[in-house]
Amino acid sequence: MFTGIIEAFGTVKSLEKESTNLHITLESDLAKTLKIDQSVAHNGVCLTVVACDQKNYTVTAIEETLLKSNIGTLQINDLINLERAMKLGDRLDGHMVQGHVDQIATCLQAENKEGSWFYTFRYDSKKGNITIEKGSITVNGVSLTVVDSQKDHFSVAIIPYTYEHTNFHTFAPNKVVNLEFDLIGKYIAKLYTTS
Repeated sequence: MFTGIIEAFGTVKSLEKESTNLHITLESDLAKTLKIDQSVAHNGVCLTVVACDQKNYTVTAIEETLLKSNIGTLQINDLINLERAMKLGDRLDGHMVQGHVDQIATCLQAENKEGSWFYTFRYDSKKGNITIEKGSITVNGVSLTVVDSQKDHFSVAIIPYTYEHTNFHTFAPNKVVNLEFDLIGKYIAKLYTTS
């Protein structure tokens, strides 16, 4: 379980295909705190540490992850948002995030509002996911509040700290991002459609 509060960046150092899997090695200050078998969210995707040292660590993404997220589009030197799994008893500063990406979205607009930034993302509404005004959404692992909710797109506004300390500062129109919709909202939507 995660909170959507990003702790650090990771820089992609190597990408190695093995059958349908992708081994990703990242450089990060977090590496020295990690152990093999720990879960770390990468742009919101929960991946397991399979190797680590004081400077770098490696995770493996399987085919299912590559199909549902932007992990398969990573390039060497890309900046990744990182969050370690929360500890029981910690504050929940963001919202409940599983690290299981529901689908991808495309950035339509990235606008500097002179003190904040406003982003609009379009997603495939046929997959049954929804947003609500003032509801929670996770974009590339970042816990955010929806400020404009439409059938197939939504907007978020972010503060300067989030802009500087996540990979949002690299977003421009056509950037593909990972989305995890609100866990409680997904259960309610499922109950509503099966009733």
